[in-house]
Amino acid sequence: MFCGSNTGNGDVYSAAARALAAAMVRRGLRLVYGGGSIGLMGVLGDAVLAAGGHVIGVTPRRLLERELVHTGLTELHIVETMNERKALMAQLSDAFIALPGGMGTLDELFEMLTWTQLGFHRKPCGVLDAGNYFDRLMAFLDHAVAERFVMPEHRSMLIAEVDSDRLLERLANEPPPAASKWVSHGSR
Repeated sequence: MFCGSNTGNGDVYSAAARALAAAMVRRGLRLVYGGGSIGLMGVLGDAVLAAGGHVIGVTPRRLLERELVHTGLTELHIVETMNERKALMAQLSDAFIALPGGMGTLDELFEMLTWTQLGFHRKPCGVLDAGNYFDRLMAFLDHAVAERFVMPEHRSMLIAEVDSDRLLERLANEPPPAASKWVSHGSR
């Protein structure tokens, strides 16, 4: 799970994080996230724990030293770098979801999408589009397809839903994304 270290403007994002937490726990899913205690990360971690769920945090030592890490997690893995964090989170996860967030959230989401595109894993990726936060991002990706910078099959690797249960259902049941065929748009 990738999400912001802020809660955003209004309660819509925190409410979505709590709804996703409840849906995950109902399904018996573990949360793997950055281990933060603030923002949507803190809301999500607290909500999964409060519902009796299993929460795994992965954080760089530098953030631990700044006391931004949730202290009540089921498991906490300390790594040295953000790259190690993403690699371990990818290893521990079966799918990836982004809630609203900033640059770090987008970096983590797009790295997982890129790894799928390149065939490093075949794990589904989705966004919980709380408050229509990701609408413009999805429109941009459609524009990138139209401008032939993104292949349609790569665009389709990112699932977007406004409902937590629907998102989890799609991530669990849609066929795993295929690796890139390495065919450029110009050669069609």
